[in-house]
Amino acid sequence: MKKIWFLGFGFFSISLGWSLYNGFVPFFLDNYITSTALIGFLMTIDNYFALFLQPYIGSRSDRTSTRFGRRMPYLLIGLPFTALFYGLIPFHTSLLTLIIFMVCMNLSMAIFRSPTISLMPDITPEPERTKANGVINFMGGCGGILAFSAGSFLFSMEESLPFLVVSIIFLVALVVVFKNIKESQDAIPFPISTTPKINYKVELNTPTVFLLAAIFFWFMAIQGMEALFTLYGVNELGLSKGASAFSLAFFSLSFVLSAIPSGLLGAKFGKKKVILIGIIGLFFVFFLLNWVESVFSLRAILLAGGMFWACININSYPYIISLGSEHSFGTRTGLYYLVSSLAAIISPPALGFLIDLFGFGILFNATAGSMLFALVCMLKVKTTSTSSVSILPPNV
Repeated sequence: MKKIWFLGFGFFSISLGWSLYNGFVPFFLDNYITSTALIGFLMTIDNYFALFLQPYIGSRSDRTSTRFGRRMPYLLIGLPFTALFYGLIPFHTSLLTLIIFMVCMNLSMAIFRSPTISLMPDITPEPERTKANGVINFMGGCGGILAFSAGSFLFSMEESLPFLVVSIIFLVALVVVFKNIKESQDAIPFPISTTPKINYKVELNTPTVFLLAAIFFWFMAIQGMEALFTLYGVNELGLSKGASAFSLAFFSLSFVLSAIPSGLLGAKFGKKKVILIGIIGLFFVFFLLNWVESVFSLRAILLAGGMFWACININSYPYIISLGSEHSFGTRTGLYYLVSSLAAIISPPALGFLIDLFGFGILFNATAGSMLFALVCMLKVKTTSTSSVSILPPNV
């Protein structure tokens, strides 16, 4: 598990960078663009890249063989360019240069994001993967918290300062991961696949399809909730903007604190069981949020929601990895990102449309309904084995 903590530092830097990017880049765009919708579209560039690039790059890394390993070359190329363009963002001189820096940063990030995540199952035996995923998500969550605390302080001093600091952290993370994880020694040995094309008929077996559908529906609920919650708090509950945003922090903090315990539970009782508990729990959380009458009850329910979300999120990636062979870690990582990114693109505008039609009261009814769809799909995921082996589980 020591290697996982080193890999977790890479996740820490990615989460720190994304949180800071999402929190402060809109302020730069707002200097040039009056349309909030257009600003929102530009802030989702990474999701569009994830749709088209992550499956390809993840699969490509499965078939890569170099003296540095399968995944490390993508980190060695992508991370330095990410650090460069990330640091350039606050030094834009026009809307054009700002968008160029944003696009280049997102492209650079797309080069190494799937390979970095695929390193976890590469170096971790199947029984340890939920615990490992808990560790790296815990560190990623800490990066997000740091972005909104220390990052806000640095931004108030000088707008370019947090971006420069994060650029340096990206490079430090690369050094830490490269020096401490040697794929030739640490990766679980298995033959490299040289098949030039992804065999989707093999990868998209019946359990995988239903699991991907479940992932889509629960990300529809979570992405929509996180995007529209502060508006819900202000318009439906009468909270101030600050109180509404602070309330959502209870959900995020609970998720971070529950990340490692959720991984331990998944390892002990099975990934599917813990995911099902999380889905059912989140359904009731969203249902109960329709009836809250005080800030205390709101935050208490959100606190429980973060724990149930950790049960789902920490165990879902190791589960989709376990439904395929050792040759498909990168490919399946790309599929995971494709589905979650598609949900991130569709959910906020779709739920926003429902709110325009029926009012903010529909928000948590819709998210609860999405969790029910996720539950139905998850119950359809049936395999004879949850361990990752050379032969794919039968289509049952």
